[in-house]
Amino acid sequence: MKSYFFAILAGVIVWAFATLFFVWFGGRVLISPDGDGYVLRMILLLAGTGLLLAVAAYLYQLLDRTPHASLRFGFIGTIVGLLLDTWSLSNYASMFPGLDEKQVIAFTAWMSFAYALYLIIPALLNTVKK
Repeated sequence: MKSYFFAILAGVIVWAFATLFFVWFGGRVLISPDGDGYVLRMILLLAGTGLLLAVAAYLYQLLDRTPHASLRFGFIGTIVGLLLDTWSLSNYASMFPGLDEKQVIAFTAWMSFAYALYLIIPALLNTVKK
């Protein structure tokens, strides 16, 4: 279990940063999926997300020197994040009080793609590391 402690902790930290970003700035960066500029905003959000996840996975590899550490970061982090997001989306009115329902849909769309990145980017880093 000790080998998973840092991965779980990293997953909670990544989730907290992402969630707090949308609590604080979601009303400004998220728009309705049928709104003008939705696709461009999502592309920009996902590009930033990918960059930050790559940095986080790289930093995690520096702390965890075990083989396939980046895979552990991505896999465990995704599990932790999905569990916590199940709770946060179930309580979206209190968790994201500044977002209307269409913005919550936009957040959920971003979140779905972000979790794909959370799995893909560490896997790519793992192959580059070899």
